[in-house]
Amino acid sequence: MTATYGAATVFDELPSGLLIGSDWVSGSSGGSYEHVYPASGRRNATIEIAGEVEIDRAVKSAWEAHGEWIAYTPERRRDLLFDLADAVKADVDRLARLNVHDFGVPIMMSAGHIGLAEKFIRYYAGYVDKAHGSSTPVSNKFDVNLIEREPYGVVGIIAPWNGPMVVVGLNVAPALAAGNAVVLKPSELSPFTSLRFGELCLEVGLPPGLVNVLPSGPEGGAALVRHRGISKIHFTGGGDTAKKIIAEAAANLTPVATELGGKSANIVFADADLDAAAKLSAFQGPLGQAGQSCACGSRILVQDSVYDAFIEKFLAVVQSVKIGEPFDPSVVVGPVVSQVAADRILETIDRASTEEMGELIAGGKRLGGDLADGFFIEPTVFTDVDNHSPLARIETFGPVVSIMRFTDEAQAVGIANDTVFGLNAYIQTNDLTRAHRVARQLEAGSVWVNRNSDISPQSPYGGYKQSGTGRAGGLEGLHEFQQVKNIRIGMS
Repeated sequence: MTATYGAATVFDELPSGLLIGSDWVSGSSGGSYEHVYPASGRRNATIEIAGEVEIDRAVKSAWEAHGEWIAYTPERRRDLLFDLADAVKADVDRLARLNVHDFGVPIMMSAGHIGLAEKFIRYYAGYVDKAHGSSTPVSNKFDVNLIEREPYGVVGIIAPWNGPMVVVGLNVAPALAAGNAVVLKPSELSPFTSLRFGELCLEVGLPPGLVNVLPSGPEGGAALVRHRGISKIHFTGGGDTAKKIIAEAAANLTPVATELGGKSANIVFADADLDAAAKLSAFQGPLGQAGQSCACGSRILVQDSVYDAFIEKFLAVVQSVKIGEPFDPSVVVGPVVSQVAADRILETIDRASTEEMGELIAGGKRLGGDLADGFFIEPTVFTDVDNHSPLARIETFGPVVSIMRFTDEAQAVGIANDTVFGLNAYIQTNDLTRAHRVARQLEAGSVWVNRNSDISPQSPYGGYKQSGTGRAGGLEGLHEFQQVKNIRIGMS
């Protein structure tokens, strides 16, 4: 299809079927969905939605592929995953464009999602032929005591709309490396890159059914979670949905790993480089993906003595960037994902203003003019926000940040930890001792000092408290998709 959006004309065929085994399925029991391009508010594709029938078929296909996959030698599995990483890298331009079609992420950032997926696939491919088990002595010293790590079999991976290819890297890659087959359920809001990834899996020679891709909404997700053929679920998304998934999974006692939301604190100390801190805080706050990120540093804590100076520098960065058509390579901030999301974010802003949760000093409105049909919201900044207000406690998932004052280190840590979330935390300081001391006091799965959240394959990523229970990345991410077995052989 040819899609014309504002100043950009993009030539892309948007995939629309369900990938089950090697078949592209249409006419599904879940019906169809009119996908809307967030920058225009117009339909750009009609996609199939998986229902219970298709989920069942995909699980059966996955079990067949799992048997074939684990029968391969480790070297063959390793090489196929390396081939998959190469294929993703070679297809980066198309995948990056599909990512923009998916949820309106600016093209200047979109390729980074694809590159991250490629790095994770390559990293975990290298683990396939490495020894994962161990042997330990036991009380009967002549016995052989083995601790093995084995795949679950078939895992269900439920991806969020705001980073489908990131989830491919963080979750699908280690699941395959561990020996599992996958039923991947991308959101109906962002199906295109996942479907293309499934196509690449077939092109490089992975067994048909090893990666099934079934876009769907809540009904398809529920069918996947309660299916008896699913051995583990990994879910990335919001806490309310996670509670429903865990409740559904309880019927079969299916284990669930989660990576959930955040309300991350970004602490700016007086000794920080304020220019660098302002830029980092802006891009890790309202600018990056229009704030639609679980890693968003939406609570910015600034020490009293530099509070006014920081705000001046921060606003200068926020107001200097270009907002608009995501296919324009100079655009930094794109739209939010949907009309529903736009309404929710604007309602949050209006309530915060009306109830005086803080002082609105920038943004707060939906953009008009040439962007009026899209879901564009101005980067929005509130100052002197009460940390106990809904604005500071509920995840907004949009281009909205709260700036708060603190006096000393103890108060900063107290405010930062006073939340039910604990995914990320950020520290801006030039005092190395303080950086170490404060980082160890923060209740977050990842702490970033003088830098943005840059997830890497070598490092575990996940949350504390209500920000999730699992880890992605590193050896910990591989272990999420492995079961531990003990084998003891009597030799007496």
